[in-house]
Amino acid sequence: MGSYASITSALIHVLFLFLQLTELKAKHNAHEHRPHHMQPHAAHTNPRLEQAYIALQAWKKIIYSDPTNFTSNWIGSSVCSYRGVYCAPAIDDNSTLVVAAIDLNHLDIAGFLPDEIGLLSDLALIHINSNRFCGIIPLTIANLTLLYELDISNNRFVGPFPSVILSLPSLKFLDLRYNEFEGAVPPQLFNNKTLDAIFLNNNRFTSVIPSNLGVSSASVIVFANNNFGGCLPPSIANFANSIEELLLINTNLTGCLPMEVGFLYKLRVLDVSYNKLVGQIPYSIAGLAHLEQLNFGHNMMSGDVPGGICALPSLQNLTISYNFFCEEEGPCESLTSRGIVFDDRRNCLPGKKLQRSKKVCDAVLEHPFECMDFHCGKP
Repeated sequence: MGSYASITSALIHVLFLFLQLTELKAKHNAHEHRPHHMQPHAAHTNPRLEQAYIALQAWKKIIYSDPTNFTSNWIGSSVCSYRGVYCAPAIDDNSTLVVAAIDLNHLDIAGFLPDEIGLLSDLALIHINSNRFCGIIPLTIANLTLLYELDISNNRFVGPFPSVILSLPSLKFLDLRYNEFEGAVPPQLFNNKTLDAIFLNNNRFTSVIPSNLGVSSASVIVFANNNFGGCLPPSIANFANSIEELLLINTNLTGCLPMEVGFLYKLRVLDVSYNKLVGQIPYSIAGLAHLEQLNFGHNMMSGDVPGGICALPSLQNLTISYNFFCEEEGPCESLTSRGIVFDDRRNCLPGKKLQRSKKVCDAVLEHPFECMDFHCGKP
């Protein structure tokens, strides 16, 4: 799915934090080569590092596979020397060193998260993506009130949406994708005014997209490859001042796209492909001057493709394939000559190659779906 390439723009909002982590890594590498007896801020003089030692040792005990032996140096009280553990001065006391970040990405580690993770109360960053961690998220993570980024993607976590995450007051970046979470996504997630990036894709979430979706101030939301069902609520309009990327690929969406999608004036990526959407393209989308990627592919939409959509000034990629569109207005004819990637296969477009058969098209177009008569029901 090409649209995923653009979601990295969310990291702009946390660039400062990553630069800080890079600096910590450099300090960490220098620190790791000092003789053990010369390391400053030993845990026995620092209660916070003492707590961190307890937490990290508890974690090590329930790591059952570490193919690269990455955690083999998690020995002794000098936790700031542990690989993947990064220390920094405490926010409330610049003279006190604390564990500020843990980065275990892409290590194929198997194990669980311990309850003692709640002792790491100074953490700003947890990155453990692309491993084999499993089980559920400990409730004690609620103690991590400074946590800014939580990336547990591409693991084997299970259970309902980890609602304990909703209590984290500083969280800006949440990545739960590629796990086995299931059930409904709590509406409270979208009442959060702090979160800027929410990645829920490729889990087992069901129910419908919450009707309060637009209350959030996130700039990136990815729901793709879940089984939400229902329609996209008109409250999406409330996202107008924040949302830049909205990916709803393969989420079992039904009904019509609400005209309120056209109010999202900051939108750069809109992908609603592989759903069961019907009706026409809302002409209001023609007002989205920043829109670069627009994908309606693999739905049951029909009617004309508005010229205003094809004339969008920032458009780079337009996909309308595998629908039942029957006409493309003037500007759509010149898309490829303008260097825009355009895919209109398998529609009902007269004179175009690789279209559906007349029999298939007639069966659908004889009974057009009128979006004006459609109202998105309450979940």
